[in-house]
Amino acid sequence: MDLPHRHFFRDDPGYEQARSRTVWNARTPERYPDLVIQAADADDVVATVQYATARDLKIGIRSGGHSWAGNHIRDGGVLLDVHDLNRCEVDVEAGTAVVGPGMGGSVLAGLLWEQGLFFPAGHCKGVCIGGYLLQGGYGWNSRVLGPACESVLGLDVVTADGEQLHIDADNHADLYWAARGSGPGFFAAVTAFHLKLYRRPQICGSSLYVYPMEIADEIYPWARSISAEVDRKVELQIAASRSVPGMGLQTPGIVFASPVFADTEQDAINALALLETCPVRDKAIAAVPYAPADLETWYAGIMSNYPDGHRYTADNIWTSASADELMPGITKTLESMPPHPSHFLWLNWGPSPQRQDMAYSLEDEIYLACYGVWDDPADDEIYGDWARSSMAAMEHLQSGIQLADENLGRRPAPFASAEAMAKLDRVRAAYDPNGRFHSWMGRV
Repeated sequence: MDLPHRHFFRDDPGYEQARSRTVWNARTPERYPDLVIQAADADDVVATVQYATARDLKIGIRSGGHSWAGNHIRDGGVLLDVHDLNRCEVDVEAGTAVVGPGMGGSVLAGLLWEQGLFFPAGHCKGVCIGGYLLQGGYGWNSRVLGPACESVLGLDVVTADGEQLHIDADNHADLYWAARGSGPGFFAAVTAFHLKLYRRPQICGSSLYVYPMEIADEIYPWARSISAEVDRKVELQIAASRSVPGMGLQTPGIVFASPVFADTEQDAINALALLETCPVRDKAIAAVPYAPADLETWYAGIMSNYPDGHRYTADNIWTSASADELMPGITKTLESMPPHPSHFLWLNWGPSPQRQDMAYSLEDEIYLACYGVWDDPADDEIYGDWARSSMAAMEHLQSGIQLADENLGRRPAPFASAEAMAKLDRVRAAYDPNGRFHSWMGRV
């Protein structure tokens, strides 16, 4: 049985480059697969699965490598890199696309934008759609369009026995159900996603407010009090950090950056008007109630918090707790936060509408996440546990986590309902009875 052309055993020249290129995080995990395979097409994926099956090897899969924890890199077995499966075929009339797992979300968004189309791609450049869609997909305008996995019409996959299947609501429906929300624990290799596309929003804009950190105890309770009132066209993102360099602010700040998607400019202005009612509005260091925006502007702003070549750790919780319950933990998180670009994120998400029946089954009103970011390996001991310990201190208030920012290897937590997890186990037993594909870290 021949291996794909691009493969690297541990003793081969190029192995370490092949292994480390699968991780965007400069904290490349000290885990070493026996073999790294860089697939060029679906046939390479089939050959990889057949090779692993013949030798009883487990498989980890990478599309973009933006997993903070490097879930795809494990000791032993095979690391299957599908980054180069990045084809994109758009049917404008049908409003659909067939896209490989290695296609960058921001690249896809740009291609669609030029054709008057839209898809709720992820907020960060470099994230490929493979892992993004499998774990749920919180992207642009997702409060209206839903997590991106709801817009996955079907998938082309290679199963644990090396069979190529197309799965959708009518074909292998249980496997299709599992693909939408199981994230890095999905038990097949995806070679293509079939996506539902949308009309590009007529108006894209945003508001921007910056408040001093000293009034955090007034900012967050107010944000909690309006959480159910925020128009679903608005993404109310609140990021706190030790400095806001893009605005020349070298002191701690709390930034309200809120994209809005609407049919008219007046609709956008009206949707954002609620943010002008903040009781400490007069203390804002900067305030832009509304301004036109576009994807490139948004991506540039987001990526100022996620520079290349840095060391990362992340953790998160979903919660419906009250401000009184949350503020002790938030205060401690802010006080212990490492220097910029480390940051603490608050996202007003729900209450959400009824979702489709899929493995993705857990979300809540408020999303909180910590992102530790630094560049010196000598600071690993100082900053490496901030995200985990901050979220652990509030986990008595969590309903669960989302897989995009998972830290399951260090802090196990629920990411799907108990019923969904039980079904995932049943479907895995049917399609991958020998555990060919790695499960989630922190869970056998």
